[in-house]
Amino acid sequence: MRMTWLTFALMTVVSWGLYGVFLHMGQVAMGDPKVDPNLRYKAFLFVGIAYLLTAVLGSAIMLIVNGATWSFQVKGMAWSTVAGLVGAVGAFCVLLAFGAGGRPAAVMSIIFAGAPIVNAVVAMSMHPPEGGFSSLDWRFVAGIVLAAIGGCLVTLYKP
Repeated sequence: MRMTWLTFALMTVVSWGLYGVFLHMGQVAMGDPKVDPNLRYKAFLFVGIAYLLTAVLGSAIMLIVNGATWSFQVKGMAWSTVAGLVGAVGAFCVLLAFGAGGRPAAVMSIIFAGAPIVNAVVAMSMHPPEGGFSSLDWRFVAGIVLAAIGGCLVTLYKP
């Protein structure tokens, strides 16, 4: 069985695990928030530039290299745009959490504990498991519960 997907998934784990730390470092390195209260927005501007370079130019290059057609389905474009907006709003909210006093260790731990729960609930409501929800493996349910407990513990006992 090819495990290429796992390699990319783990690369995402590393990238997103570093995201909050580097985003906070960028916000702090912009200067003194007492002098300029807009530092987090300045940092986010460069996050947007990075997204532009990666998402637009990177995918365009891959489409060209792979000889793809440039026809797109409207429904696919719409859902992909919604996905981009949801991701961008989430990234912006990370910055707002930092601006409100959250630190990367707590903010990102809570996000990464809560996001899988939201994902599981929404994905399963859209595509219910065969055999119904009662057929879910107890280990899957335990993982969701442990993620929720982890998010609570990080919130209560953050450094």
